[in-house]
Amino acid sequence: MSTTTAIPSVFKTVLTPTALVKLALGWGSVLALMLGGNALDGDLPTPVLFTILGLIVAVILVAASGVVTEAEHLAEKLGDPYGTLVLTLSIVLIEVILISAVMLGPGEHATIARDSVMAVSMIILNLVVGVALLVGGLRHSNLRPNKTGVSAYLSLLVVLVTVAFGLPAIIGTEGSYAAAQAIPIALLTIALYAFFLVRQMGAQKSDFQEIDPAQAAGKAQAETAAGAAAAAQRERRGGIVRHRPELIARAILLVVMVVPIVLLSHDMATLLDEGLDRLGAPVALSGILIAMIVFLPETITAIRAALAGEIQRVSNLCHGALVSTVGLTIPAVLIIGLVTGQTVTLGEGPTNLVLLAVSLLLTMTTFFGNRVTAMHGAAHLFVFVLYGLTVFQ
Repeated sequence: MSTTTAIPSVFKTVLTPTALVKLALGWGSVLALMLGGNALDGDLPTPVLFTILGLIVAVILVAASGVVTEAEHLAEKLGDPYGTLVLTLSIVLIEVILISAVMLGPGEHATIARDSVMAVSMIILNLVVGVALLVGGLRHSNLRPNKTGVSAYLSLLVVLVTVAFGLPAIIGTEGSYAAAQAIPIALLTIALYAFFLVRQMGAQKSDFQEIDPAQAAGKAQAETAAGAAAAAQRERRGGIVRHRPELIARAILLVVMVVPIVLLSHDMATLLDEGLDRLGAPVALSGILIAMIVFLPETITAIRAALAGEIQRVSNLCHGALVSTVGLTIPAVLIIGLVTGQTVTLGEGPTNLVLLAVSLLLTMTTFFGNRVTAMHGAAHLFVFVLYGLTVFQ
């Protein structure tokens, strides 16, 4: 098939009527909020405020379903870890840009990075993982993650969250790194994250793939399974070459669908803060709700993967997203702080540090057993409820 004939065919395959409706709804809502921004700045009646807020959340949910659809198409054709990396990096990069935009805007936002990344950490490690393991464990009795891949994620997370939240509270000034400390920390974090990506997509790619149940069988069966896996890999590589235009188109469409989610979440923050203030709820709750909305596409994809019994994909989506969030956000905000002269407060208080340590320890005990179960999911959800209780105090 020639390139001229292939392009219209790709557009027809990717830009389905449903995809176009979701795109139009997402970007139309962004445009409407931009045009009506001045009206939203006024003192809206409480019913109107919550109605607009509900509509924004509804649009985000629709857009998120479109992102999940494209992510699943890509994951099916690319395989792990490439398939999940496309979704993870697109969401995380836009989240980092959003935090950076807030820092570069008017006003003081010294703790925006700390509060956002802390909320994302607790949501991913406990809420998303907890729900995924609960529903997956209730449906499947033999969920076995690839321990080497999970161990790689946790090794980086232990180092990155220590650098992000623990170390500045100990060696920094009022939770902020000095310039002489921030420069090497930012450079080392970037280097570690880049090395991780290179290894994940290269020599250690198999560490982030699902474990074949046939590995527990005898030698002959294992050899047969290995041959089948190699054949499947060759077939997938051939498929990638054949479907390259479609893959590129779907990746672009995924990013174009993600952007309205983040932009609408940013606009939603103002209304949410005002609404929570009127209800007397803690302001910190808005950061948690926004983080949950922004990472909604990955949450839906992780739950679907758990229902399908793909437990390593759950880890790739959740732990991979958190490694990317911390690994990209911390250097970005430190560099912005150095260039603009802003104070970047990263050091966390003892309560959140304890909860973070418990979350990492729980993740280790959950994924390093012979299999994960619904009970593990319930334990993670319990820790998230504890985090929620601290927010309201």
